[in-house]
Amino acid sequence: MNDLDKHILKIINEELSKNGTAYNIRKDGKSIERNSNDNIKIESKKDKDGINILVKENTINGYVHIPVLITQSGLSDKVYNDFYIGKNSIVTINAGCGIHNDKHKDSSHNGIHRFFIEEGSYVKYIEKHYGEGEGKGKRILDPVTEVHLGKNATLEMDTAQIKGVSSTIRKTKAVLDDGSKLIINEKIMTHESQTAKTIFDVKLNGKSSSAKVTSRSVATENSYQEFVSKVVGNNECFGHVECDAIIKDNAKVLSDPKILAQHIDARLIHEATIGKIAGEQLIKLMTLGLSKKKAEETIINGFLK
Repeated sequence: MNDLDKHILKIINEELSKNGTAYNIRKDGKSIERNSNDNIKIESKKDKDGINILVKENTINGYVHIPVLITQSGLSDKVYNDFYIGKNSIVTINAGCGIHNDKHKDSSHNGIHRFFIEEGSYVKYIEKHYGEGEGKGKRILDPVTEVHLGKNATLEMDTAQIKGVSSTIRKTKAVLDDGSKLIINEKIMTHESQTAKTIFDVKLNGKSSSAKVTSRSVATENSYQEFVSKVVGNNECFGHVECDAIIKDNAKVLSDPKILAQHIDARLIHEATIGKIAGEQLIKLMTLGLSKKKAEETIINGFLK
């Protein structure tokens, strides 16, 4: 990897350690570095471009890193990654993609991830998206996530769009079995004329299953964001969807949460709040000596933490 690659990698996956950790680094449509260990095996797919990540049952404190780097202008990259998590495992997966585009052709990455998480396992999935470059070419990220949670399994997803992404459509589908839990924390920042759309489709099929989806976003200048969610309760279950957004300048945000209860003991809640930065917050920080711009940045950074 060159200095540019290392710079992007540090932004999207600063915790990557190659000392015995399972990892796969993908650059410009190809795997350039890979490592497996005794509990986690990473292998190339035979029928399509992508990898299988196989975690043995009873793996405790396993770590997997699968960052993607795009530095070639005009590249349209698509990859299929499947995660097979054995029973009673505890695993952290650190993904993410960074695009550097200094030219005039559009660059894009489409990561299609499927999770098959077996009974009693806990998975923490971290994903950061980032774009940079002086060229007029767009930086496009369209991830697709499909989740199958076994009995008493848990997936916690922390996703963040840091900055510099021209457009994104993020699709997440999940099916939950008895006692399983899905926790999603999403953070998105857009500016200029960027667009971002996230779509969640969650089916609570199992008894005592639960899902909590939280989206926090900031839209500035002429950017546009759209939040769409649908949570279906098909059993005794609990679902909570929350979308909070701050808008500035001429930005627009659309929130469209849906809940559908198809069982008498399904408890489903949705909340949506969109507004500007509170004037009293600005005044309080400005009285401490901060400029209006710095005060706004401080409030936004705190909101997206």
